Amino acid sequence: MASRAGDCGACGAATVFLGNRRGCGDCIPANPAAGGPGRAGVSCRAFWKPSCFPHQGVWILSHWAIGIDIGGTFTDLVAIDHASGCQCSLKILTTHEDPAAAVLDGIAQLMARHGIAAAEVHRVVHATTLFTNALIERRGARTGLLATRGFGDIVDMGNERKYNLYDLQIERVASLAPRDLRAEVDGRLNAAGQEIEPLDIAQALAEVRRLVEAGVESLAVCLLHAYRSDVHERRLQAAIAEAHPDLAVTLSCDTAPVIREYERMTTTLANAYILPMAGRYLASLAQRLGALGLPQDILMMLSNGGLAHLDHARSHPIALLESGPAAGAISAAWHCLREGQGDLLAFDMGGTTAKLCLVEHGQPSVAFGFEAARRERFAEGSGMPINITAIDLIEIGAGGGSIAHRDALELLKVGPRSAGSEPGPMAYGRGGEEPTVTDANLLLGYLDAGYFAGGTLQMDADAARRGFETLGSQLGRSAAEAAWGVLDIVAENMAAAARVHVAERGRDPRNFVLVATGGGGPLHAYSVARKIGVSTIVCPPEAGVASAFGLLVATARADRSRTFSFQPASGDLAVLERSFAELEHEVSGPLLALSANFGPLRLRRRADGRFIGQGFNLAVDLPDGPYRFDDPAGETAWRAALDQAFRQEYQRKFGRMPPDVAIELVNLRSTGEAVPLRPFEPAALQPAAVPEPRSRRSVFFRETGAFVDTPVFRREQLGSGFEAHGPLLIEESSTTTVVGPAARVRLSAQGNLVISIEETAA
Repeated sequence: MASRAGDCGACGAATVFLGNRRGCGDCIPANPAAGGPGRAGVSCRAFWKPSCFPHQGVWILSHWAIGIDIGGTFTDLVAIDHASGCQCSLKILTTHEDPAAAVLDGIAQLMARHGIAAAEVHRVVHATTLFTNALIERRGARTGLLATRGFGDIVDMGNERKYNLYDLQIERVASLAPRDLRAEVDGRLNAAGQEIEPLDIAQALAEVRRLVEAGVESLAVCLLHAYRSDVHERRLQAAIAEAHPDLAVTLSCDTAPVIREYERMTTTLANAYILPMAGRYLASLAQRLGALGLPQDILMMLSNGGLAHLDHARSHPIALLESGPAAGAISAAWHCLREGQGDLLAFDMGGTTAKLCLVEHGQPSVAFGFEAARRERFAEGSGMPINITAIDLIEIGAGGGSIAHRDALELLKVGPRSAGSEPGPMAYGRGGEEPTVTDANLLLGYLDAGYFAGGTLQMDADAARRGFETLGSQLGRSAAEAAWGVLDIVAENMAAAARVHVAERGRDPRNFVLVATGGGGPLHAYSVARKIGVSTIVCPPEAGVASAFGLLVATARADRSRTFSFQPASGDLAVLERSFAELEHEVSGPLLALSANFGPLRLRRRADGRFIGQGFNLAVDLPDGPYRFDDPAGETAWRAALDQAFRQEYQRKFGRMPPDVAIELVNLRSTGEAVPLRPFEPAALQPAAVPEPRSRRSVFFRETGAFVDTPVFRREQLGSGFEAHGPLLIEESSTTTVVGPAARVRLSAQGNLVISIEETAA
């Protein structure tokens, strides 16, 4: 008998595990089959769940967690039971008018189907594209900007870079605060954060009153050099709160306390723009979940791949912009680490977009900024720069809803327009009038019209065929040729972007494993892998809802940054240590609030560095602190360690270094992470005899140039050790895995489909 952390649900005593029976020593019934009462007549909350185990007769105390990922096409839900290792999922169309409606409907269906009681759900984790879409579609609050006198037009001037040098009519992304909703205040700090002109509160409040009368409901305050001193912004916040208590206010010193005025201003504005919407949506969702008897203290996935409390998300919704894709990368890394693979390309393809993330040693790459709401989808510099820590993702092509068409040059093109979920692909039967990637997959046999999304959405194969017959006739091709052309274009676009993304980081894609997640990832991974030379593909269980699963295995995480100029050769180490200590104090607060479920806390130090005179920075990991010393030798050692941390990373990335040039650190960054106290361990996958195919159907493969009679297996029927040669399809409720003629597939003991490609020529 072994004890573990936790409390018995019946009497509160320390939990005891006896085999697979969970409860306290007094409350575990002496005869499990009898279901007798525990101590003092109190019935133990252990209950009968025979479906969760390969062996009957197991008593467990359920401890469910539910992950919710709202995407552009589908809302995905995953529930896991930490006690039994059970996992179940559901995919439901996103309700764009009221995204919470799909969430509540999906949760109700999930709990009813799998016998999950509300009292057994101890954690709800959420990710959403709602706020990203609000920026793209301009559906946020009427937002005003308060800037230092003379700097209100920074958001129009930008950084003077053109994303297309040869376009004389180029248009920048429009500011979230139009010119008539901007105001300038008197008062000035210098670059050291010292006041050189006092703040005029009366004049500032008069400007705020004008903005409120113009209908502003959210205000961004971004004053010059507030990254060095927040004194002016804090004074304004207090005065505005007293005069206009209902006005939402976002300060740049809280949102992006780093140098570069334009990027700091766009980040602050973006947070202010979605702040009222985020507050209303998250409050409503928590209340409606509470009405179902579920926890209202929801955890939110952040763009950095970590979890934070709902209160943090309400005040800093800007940190959630890439939450769903980040969760997909976390899920991919979690599954591959169980296979002993740490270097991978996490390929996540959904109904609207596809994204890729480079993962090394089990850690997804991290960036300290990205662009939102681009005017041209794949043109860097055409969007709003957002200064937040985010998983480093690239958008690499189409999603299932991307529309295929003939362009002005009479060439076949795919995207960037998408049918989304409303009206969706033609096969959805919801009014879509143009063929999409999903329609192509259905026409070519990769999808089963009666089992799409687990059978929750019946597809119209005839509609898909009509769409490609029309497109094919425009191109002088058959419907099947046009459909294959669509899939080949999608695969090539994604492969090309993946090659560039990996090469820019000094890596060779052939040395990585491709992990396919999302509803479309396993469908297209075989074609993409052959084009980029990857020989191994991993498809995790329930890959179509991988992002929702990633929410449930993610760590809690917090990131803070601030501008601080420090030269390792001559700077004051005591001041550097004090600055890092302050950042780590800010990081620790929100994580310690989650210590009941996450811990221990681990802190890491980073900085943006550059050679003196350079205009661009390189983010590097720094040695763990504290930076203290007792003698000159210790001081010299710390200075050398900080200097070499930058030089080694610069050498690794660029292959050379300028001779005899000093370095400086310009932005300090602190990261705190806390792993779940109770990690999830899936129920063991049992060996089983190789089943007969569930069905057979004609599927088109490039290698044969024709439709091939192909066996179709259901994943839930496969046992550990299953192995077969392609071509074949493996279906599950949320996706279909394609194993082409040049590949073999096996089901590992961890439940992952591992596909080995025998030759990789496209």
